[in-house]
Formats: sequence, structure tokens, C-alpha cells
Amino acid sequence: MKTSDTVHKIRNELIRHIDEKTRESSQRFFKETIHPYGVRTSTVTQIGKEIYKEIQDHDKSLIFQICEELWKSGRLEESFIACHWSYYVHKRYEPEDFRIFESWIDKYVSNWASCDTLCNHSVGAFLEMYPEYIIELRRWAGSQNRWVRRAAAVSLIIPARKGKFHTEIFRIAHILLQDPDDLVQKGYGWMLKAASQADQKAVFDFVMDRKDRMPRTALRYAIEKMPQDLRKKAMERE
Repeated sequence: MKTSDTVHKIRNELIRHIDEKTRESSQRFFKETIHPYGVRTSTVTQIGKEIYKEIQDHDKSLIFQICEELWKSGRLEESFIACHWSYYVHKRYEPEDFRIFESWIDKYVSNWASCDTLCNHSVGAFLEMYPEYIIELRRWAGSQNRWVRRAAAVSLIIPARKGKFHTEIFRIAHILLQDPDDLVQKGYGWMLKAASQADQKAVFDFVMDRKDRMPRTALRYAIEKMPQDLRKKAMERE
């Protein structure tokens, strides 16, 4: 099977399911310019699942080649299918796949939705399989690319809910603490919120020690799931 044949089939299906209202309303969820076809998210997922059945037994390298072509298009819906497909093969991940994910984030990710879909699932699953790669996220946190910095945090959200990588989560939050980009602030705030579901006290203590330096956006996200009395205390200024 040729990569181009599968990509062509995906694009034909997306075009066939374009909904003008969806296309017109999509941009309001993003500050940055996006390039959607205008297909409902549930429909995109279904299209991806159906076509994936045709290639699921092929080598992971072929599936990743198709994902790369989808990423290159810059189309929102194609990026979602690429994210889903790269996760569908997560049981076949190998250490060298980290560089592929890193490349996609750095070269192709251009909005928070694509970033989070890839990082929450594919990158998060990879890190749970190969935790020695966690230290790479410190380098991501210092990147010039806002999406790589956000990725450093949102890749840890699913593990954080499970109580994993406690030390590294706080290390990444500390590196990103005063990041000027609101989408990075929201990303690491979300990571801390997820971590609070497993260890509320540790996250509360982290916030309280830094609340006068921590951007309010990040702080609000971090404490969102805490009891009202703790939220109130965290929001108080000295």
C-alpha cells in the first residue's frame, strides 16, 4: 500500500463530510490562525478509525509515514487523525520514536488542540513505557517554540493523574513558572491540576510557596479541583 493512497482516501472522506457551520465556528476556539476543513470532531475520529482498519497490520514505520504526511498539510483534522494513529500503535513504541514525536511537535504543531491530542496520548504513553526519557522534557521546557514548551507539561497530564513522575512534574512547573505565554501557563497549570488529583497537598504547597511569582492564569488552573477554602487561600496576595 502506498502512503499517498491512504492520505488521498483520508482527504476525500474529510472533504465529503465538510460542514460549513463547523468550519465557520472552529476559529473561535483559537487565538492563532487554524486551517480546518470544517468536519465535526466525532466524524474525524470515526473516519480515522475506519481507514486505520485497512492498514493496522502494516509496519509502524508505514503508519508513521502516513502520519507525517498528514501533519505536513497543516490541516487541523488531518493532525487529529495523525495523533490518533500514532497512539493506536503505542504497544509497538520503541525508544527511537521519541525523536519522531519531538520532530512533529517542533515542525508541525501550530495550535493547542493538536499539541494536546498528540502529547496527552502518544507522548504520555511513550513516557510511561520509557520513563528514562522524562529528563528530555526539561530541555523542551527551555525551547524557543511555545508548543514544545507546552508539550513539556501536557505530556505529563495522564501520568500525573496516576500519581506518576511526581518529582519531574514539579521540576517542569518550576522551569515554566514565569513563562510569558498564556498557553504555556495554562499547560503547566493543567499539569499541576492533574497532579493534585493524586497528591493535593504537594501541589498546594508548591503553589503556596510560589504564588506571588506564579502567573494568575497558571495558578487558577492548578487549584481548580481543590476545595474552596484552599482555592481562596491560594488566590490571596500577601
